[in-house]
Amino acid sequence: MRVLVQRVSEASVTIGGQVKGAIGPGLLVFLGIETQDTEADVDWLVRKVSQLRIFSDAEGKMNLSVKDIDGEALVISQFTLMASTKKGNRPSYIRAARPEQAIPLYETFVKRLSEALGKPVATGEFGADMKVRLCNDGPVTIWIDSKNPE
Repeated sequence: MRVLVQRVSEASVTIGGQVKGAIGPGLLVFLGIETQDTEADVDWLVRKVSQLRIFSDAEGKMNLSVKDIDGEALVISQFTLMASTKKGNRPSYIRAARPEQAIPLYETFVKRLSEALGKPVATGEFGADMKVRLCNDGPVTIWIDSKNPE
């Protein structure tokens, strides 16, 4: 399971011309799920994302988590995070989980992140054509892979 986390001052997702989810200061989380992922990956990533200290404290040092600032989160499913570009120029998505496996893990991630933050988490719609708008704050963008914890 992979996430691309962006610290944002605001973000929203629109589907079919309608805003589906929007947040103020917090985290925009793009979530990619692969065939080998389990709820253990979900739990590990939820802990990481909810406790990631990438918000500035009073001295301007990145020392606070999204929980510490009472920030919000927007989670967008993105199978393209599982792209392999090893061969040729056309990415392969063979490692991306099929919807019957990915949707329950996506929903579990959203539910557990909501529980960790103590507030609802905004979402897109799994498999939909989404338009995502964001104002990356910093910019701060962090890549986390549950199969390659660094």
